[in-house]
Amino acid sequence: MADLRNFAEWDRNIIKVEQIDGNGAGLNTVFDITVRGMGGKPSVLRYKTVEFDEHTNILVKGRNTLFTSIDRVTIAPTATGCDVTYDAILTANWIVAPMNLVLGAVFNKVGNAATKGLRRVLA
Repeated sequence: MADLRNFAEWDRNIIKVEQIDGNGAGLNTVFDITVRGMGGKPSVLRYKTVEFDEHTNILVKGRNTLFTSIDRVTIAPTATGCDVTYDAILTANWIVAPMNLVLGAVFNKVGNAATKGLRRVLA
């Protein structure tokens, strides 16, 4: 989960992941993630790992001109394995900031599809 190169395995909206700085997972690693943007056009967000506690917590922040995404993955051990929680907040920047009023509904639809993919990969 901490190596963002794996995100394309479970999120069908990710076109490509390229590691820009670092090698695999870790604090301060940087990734360019190309996603299907508005109208199907590719959009690249540059993500940086700002918190990294191996096996329990990762916080990454992605940004481009139009959007900022803050994603947290937490992993908690259970008697039968672990619980994985993925929380993401997407906000519009600058001139498109008024889109924040409707962005949540659109992002929830994208997130629901990614959740299904994540469940499939982790099963």
